[in-house]
Amino acid sequence: MGALLGLTLGVGLLLVWRSGSRRGVSRPSSRHWSERRTLLLRQAGVGGVGSGQLLAVQGGSAGAAFVIVLLATASTSIAACFSVFGFAAPIAMLSRLRRRRTTELREIWPEIVDNLASAVRAGLSLPAALSSLGTRGPEQLRAPFARFGSRYRTSGRFMHCLDMLKDDLADPVADRICETLRVAREVGGTDLGRVLRTLSTFLREDARTRAELETRQGWTVNAARLAVAAPWAVLLLLATQQTTLEAYDSPTGVGLLVGGGVVCLVAYRLMLRIGRLPEERRVLA
Repeated sequence: MGALLGLTLGVGLLLVWRSGSRRGVSRPSSRHWSERRTLLLRQAGVGGVGSGQLLAVQGGSAGAAFVIVLLATASTSIAACFSVFGFAAPIAMLSRLRRRRTTELREIWPEIVDNLASAVRAGLSLPAALSSLGTRGPEQLRAPFARFGSRYRTSGRFMHCLDMLKDDLADPVADRICETLRVAREVGGTDLGRVLRTLSTFLREDARTRAELETRQGWTVNAARLAVAAPWAVLLLLATQQTTLEAYDSPTGVGLLVGGGVVCLVAYRLMLRIGRLPEERRVLA
């Protein structure tokens, strides 16, 4: 009987594992490390900065944190801990900028789609409709559409310019809009205006629902972040005492700092995973 129960449990776990989502080669998690960092920079709206430059900024931030904490506490082990935080600080800042930009664009995309639908209904061609957003569209996204218009006037290659526009925007909603326009350009059809208006309605409903969820989630996430940061703030205050410095510079103290850092990292990542809302992926990139 025990063997039968064990076999049943094993088969059940296997079925649960097999039913999970598979990561394709185009998923962001399977991208090269440098490509993921470059994508993060684009999605955060930071132009003209590459992965190598970001790594240099992280190294400089880590070195500055190490020197500042070392001068304040005279403890190498505590300074090393805060240098790790300094190394991760630029990535955390970029992630925050990306979330803020995504939230802003979520409110803007319906307006972009409405402008495209109006231009198509007025009889403009697709290149002209996209180029007009460089002057009449929302101010936050005028630059990418202006570059599209300049490229199209120079080359006349709509599909190539559309691909470059997708790379500039680096947004899942932009991918859907661009692919819709690509299909309309290739096969034609009279339903493009209706499709764009339907997409605009869907985007507005999605933005409203996600905004409500993020508002309710924000208090819990901020409280969890404060709980993770509090022990290290207390450590920094205790580091002003000479007995504390001697304790943490010992092998046992270093082991305690490393263990505490690992526990905080695991808890923080677990908190983010539990509280994470589903995000759209750039499946058409």
